[in-house]
Amino acid sequence: MKIQLLFSVLLICAVGLTTGCNPVDPNTICIVSSLPRTGSARGQTDTIVNGIKMALEETDYKVGEFKLEYLDWDDATASAGQWTSERELANANKAVHDPNVMAYIGTFNSGAAQSAMPVLNRAHLLMISPANTSVELTKKEYADPLLFAQLRPTGTNNYCRVVATDDRQAQFAVDWAHKLGFKTAVVLDDNEVYGKGIAKLFKEYAAKKGIKIPYSDSIDVQSLEFSSLMTKIKGYNPDVIYFGGTTQSKGGQLAKDMVAAGLNCKMIVPDGCYEEAFIESAGASNVNGRVLVTFGGLPPSQQTGRGAEFVKKYKAKYGRDPEAYALYGYECANVVIEAIRIAKKKDREAITDAALGLKDFQGALGTWSFDANGDITNAQLSGSEIKDGKFVFVPGAGVDTPPGK
Repeated sequence: MKIQLLFSVLLICAVGLTTGCNPVDPNTICIVSSLPRTGSARGQTDTIVNGIKMALEETDYKVGEFKLEYLDWDDATASAGQWTSERELANANKAVHDPNVMAYIGTFNSGAAQSAMPVLNRAHLLMISPANTSVELTKKEYADPLLFAQLRPTGTNNYCRVVATDDRQAQFAVDWAHKLGFKTAVVLDDNEVYGKGIAKLFKEYAAKKGIKIPYSDSIDVQSLEFSSLMTKIKGYNPDVIYFGGTTQSKGGQLAKDMVAAGLNCKMIVPDGCYEEAFIESAGASNVNGRVLVTFGGLPPSQQTGRGAEFVKKYKAKYGRDPEAYALYGYECANVVIEAIRIAKKKDREAITDAALGLKDFQGALGTWSFDANGDITNAQLSGSEIKDGKFVFVPGAGVDTPPGK
């Protein structure tokens, strides 16, 4: 009995230590994703995961001699309602210590990326994001030198992404505001890596366009409402409020309170708010015709070629339109598949080098390459507005020019 009990305890411990893609198999390659699967971002990440699965299904979960497995990991907690650095760090360490894991699709949030990047870099494990946009992750000219080095402790790069960076998105938003004749803007941010970074860039480009910023501030994301803040902002009589942040960091509540306070201005928000959850949070009737959103890509309705094929297949499979980032999850998975095909071996460094070395890749986003930073070369930008409870594409919203021009 004691021997059986000891065996049972050891078995339980062994199961507790597994990370999913076990046992170790030389012909099995595991791909994991780390995204916020708890909280209001779930609707967006559901479609990213669906996109990843669709790419893998198209290969029948095989590349050459390798069988592919996929694990969907959550970097959010119920108590936080969004990603946490502790959960993201745990996911990164779990991936590194599983010898079957050869690729890490994530993160969704740029702040979360900073938690995972050093861990994955030390292991030379490919990290590819469908949604990170912060310039600090890849561009030295915008980053603190110490932080940039900390994200890449080996001195080499293992990180890439398939969306446009925030320097371009911020300028796109400024161009759009200028085109609409806005002369003054109040700028708010959520004091997080992504939100604070893109708000800072918006202010810099706005100054170059002659748009005045009479007031800017970081909000307290723990606040339940912002009526007093909106009353204060009303005194500045801005043409537009720009918010650097996400739905999870109270973007929808800000829009709701803007309307309730009687401000007659518009609000511009970045891609972190480009999800149905934002409209639900703000209230569709509140934001109808009042909110403009920028996106470091093209919405599903504007995709062409393989991108349009994906949207059609997605609708047929799931019975609804994909959210904005679904295609980018699909593209990330296709990059991993192609990197495994090129590497022809189960080796993290070889697969990472193959992915980062992609040139003229024929993907769902068109023909593109990764530049020396790991950024996609042909990322497009777009603008939409909220009408009748939906995001509606606005042709020619901004001027897609190189940042700083």
